[in-house]
Amino acid sequence: MISRKNIILITASVSVFFEALDIAIVNLAMPLIQEQFKLANDQVQWLQTLYVLLYGGFLIIGGKLADVMGRKKVFMAGAMLFLLTSLGAALSDRFAMLALFRATQGIAAALIMPSALSIITNTFTEQRERSKAIGIFSSFAAIGSGSGLSVGGLIATQFGWQAVFYINIPVITLALLAAALYIDRDVSSSQRRLPDVLSGVLISAILVALSYMIHLAGSFRHHVLLILTLAAGTTLALKWLIHRLNTQQEPFIQFSLFRAGQIITGNVAMVLLGAFFTGFLFIASLLLQNNLQFSAAQAGLMLFPFSILSAVVGKVMLPAVLKRFDPFQTAIAGMLLMVMGACALLCAMSFGYNLVLLLISFACVSGIGIATCFTTLTVICVQPVPESQHGLASSISATAYFLGAGLGLTLLSACIDVHAVNNNVTKLPVVMLMLYAFAGTLALMVFTVRRNRIVA
Repeated sequence: MISRKNIILITASVSVFFEALDIAIVNLAMPLIQEQFKLANDQVQWLQTLYVLLYGGFLIIGGKLADVMGRKKVFMAGAMLFLLTSLGAALSDRFAMLALFRATQGIAAALIMPSALSIITNTFTEQRERSKAIGIFSSFAAIGSGSGLSVGGLIATQFGWQAVFYINIPVITLALLAAALYIDRDVSSSQRRLPDVLSGVLISAILVALSYMIHLAGSFRHHVLLILTLAAGTTLALKWLIHRLNTQQEPFIQFSLFRAGQIITGNVAMVLLGAFFTGFLFIASLLLQNNLQFSAAQAGLMLFPFSILSAVVGKVMLPAVLKRFDPFQTAIAGMLLMVMGACALLCAMSFGYNLVLLLISFACVSGIGIATCFTTLTVICVQPVPESQHGLASSISATAYFLGAGLGLTLLSACIDVHAVNNNVTKLPVVMLMLYAFAGTLALMVFTVRRNRIVA
């Protein structure tokens, strides 16, 4: 018989599995959504951009709300919102409605992730038991993210794009029932002050406005007044945000955390990693289905082995590598793999979509690179801070990743749309991907050289 603790672990892990799955699963359904709603590439990308920007903007808030209001309440509220927005997205008959539900789904995911982790750390109190539980929880998240492309392709081809949202409903319903029955009631918190939700809303609004300005930049002459209005509003919102962060008793983000150069470098690299990897998945989906005329299922099956490779790298190989090499050395190697993957993709496009080069590209990026980079950059961002602030530091690094994903994808999509022919991907967006990865590699290398000089 399954113990109560293990039921709680399964409930939290399955919920975060579907939240992680949802980020990737929509990618291979996007060409079908694009076809139904007659959308250009730079329009359909808003499904991902809004999701990751609001996820990133509300992730820290989700963690703080779990501490103040109770982890069970926040988890169940997030899961219920995720369920309802999944249903709303599946039933949408207009793209604007679908985008709205998708954006709200990002907020729901930001409530689920930190509260689920908090539930696990408070259920498993013995150190060894807790470490094992967190490892299982993290594996579910990694497998969900890695398998999203292949699962999304198969489901979308067989049952339509709506099914990638419907699939969440029965599982999240079971998770809600299990949470209600098995997770302990929240203990009254001594911390009564609500987190600075307004600052999180301001960050999300500023980034969505910036993304929309990038989206409009290609037709600047036709939208001069709107762009100038957005720019003025964004500037005022940014000033207000900085004022709040400097004057709040418990600010949304503590600037003191960024005094260490290692944390700044790690988060800059995390922003660029988010921009690169989310953009790569978007381009891979469009290229396989629009350029090469693969079905979503065929594209998903082609990418599935690299999901398995990523899980093996993250779970088996990377811990051994980090015992022998410095996190910065490992992160640089991971970023160089990203550069190589983009180069291989560019070469594949230059030589008639050579299959071997395409597979090398997917192996470098989706197979080895992302598992290596995300883990080591998280270590880099967390390492210099006191243990009591590890949770906040890791939340900030995850936020940096998702905010980079949103802004990077918007910039990339604008470039794709300007140079696309019949929604086919051209080489310029891939060059932009290469620049994202190269910039991340350069930032890590510069810090490593400076650090070694100081030590010497």
